[in-house]
Amino acid sequence: MTLLGFSKNKLFYTRTMYNMITPDMESSPFDNLPMPDSDAALLELQQPCELPACPTFNAPIAGPSIPSTDDYPGSLSFQLSWQQCSIAKSATWTYSPDLNKLYCQIGKTCPVQLRVTTPVPTGCVVRAMPVYKKADHLTEVVKRCPNHEISKEFNDGNNLAPPSHLIRVEGSVQADYVDDHSTGRQSVRLPYEPPQVGTDFSTVLLNFMCNSSCVGGMNRRPISVIITLEASDGQVLGRRSFEARICACPGRDRKSDEENLRKQEREQEREQQGPARVTPPPPPPPLAVNGGIRNNLVLPASGQITLSSDSEGPSVRVFTGKRLRKAHYLATKRSRLDEKEELFLIPVRGRENYELLLHLKESLEMKQLVPQQAIETYRQQQLHQQQQLVPRIMKALVKKEHMDKRDDKSPPEK
Repeated sequence: MTLLGFSKNKLFYTRTMYNMITPDMESSPFDNLPMPDSDAALLELQQPCELPACPTFNAPIAGPSIPSTDDYPGSLSFQLSWQQCSIAKSATWTYSPDLNKLYCQIGKTCPVQLRVTTPVPTGCVVRAMPVYKKADHLTEVVKRCPNHEISKEFNDGNNLAPPSHLIRVEGSVQADYVDDHSTGRQSVRLPYEPPQVGTDFSTVLLNFMCNSSCVGGMNRRPISVIITLEASDGQVLGRRSFEARICACPGRDRKSDEENLRKQEREQEREQQGPARVTPPPPPPPLAVNGGIRNNLVLPASGQITLSSDSEGPSVRVFTGKRLRKAHYLATKRSRLDEKEELFLIPVRGRENYELLLHLKESLEMKQLVPQQAIETYRQQQLHQQQQLVPRIMKALVKKEHMDKRDDKSPPEK
């Protein structure tokens, strides 16, 4: 490159230009003349120099009308992580791993940690974009409500973010707030900074500038935040997303949502298992007094249970204590349940009513276990006892009647 120098209305040729003008001359009368300072400065400009690196953003590329919220770690194994969170009511932000949901207060800093397993190419940027979570509102752009947009509380003159943007980046003067002209979606991007010495993650500080319950804004509609790692040409190298809720008490809302989640999981488990049906235990053996033997069942006074089996099938040897109803029985497999063996649960109010129903229940079950021959024998015994008692009762009634008549005939005492 050949340059001309001008100084005090005098024209100076550079040595390069002079050599080009007189290539055949071995020497010139100007070789021994001192070169002007301006010419020397111009010669210095001819030397190659390196300018300090300055982060630049390429022209915005039109994004998709419906951004994807699916996680894509990519070849860099892009991940998001969070610091240890507190669920106290005074916490300004907290993250629920079970729900993959961020709870934070308006205008409070939320540190997001970016992790990769391989070095990131130069010129990459990190983008944060809010989208509505439900399908009914996917095409709408997430913006601040009009009240917070015109309020002076979070719209100071020193902030470079437009008033309508929901997400802001704190601690980075290189943040670029983008409005997609084709879709209208708003996002913020900033140059990716590699982890510092001694750490394996980079930190991005996000602020959310409107509440989830604001009328005219999100209006209680859930949102997701998409964090993407993009190359200089706009290619997505990694994507992660999480749900965000901006509220007054993050710790309380997180605790409530996690309890509802556990409740739903329990209900789903019950639905998958089908209607509650209790397998009835095998029929209890006939009970006898402590130490007695009845139907090959030994019932000593100690409180133990032993099991044995023989050729005819499993048998139960029950050792009962003071309370016979605490005896345990061996459960057997049944291919199908009979209607008579199906169990039902009845809530009972009051201890006295419970004891009465328990006594009736035990009596009915004991009746089913007693052989029919024993029942007939018992009825014959009861009938025989009644037949023996009837003459005695009749004789006593006749005797009493005679005594009453005699008392009526006796004269009254004077």
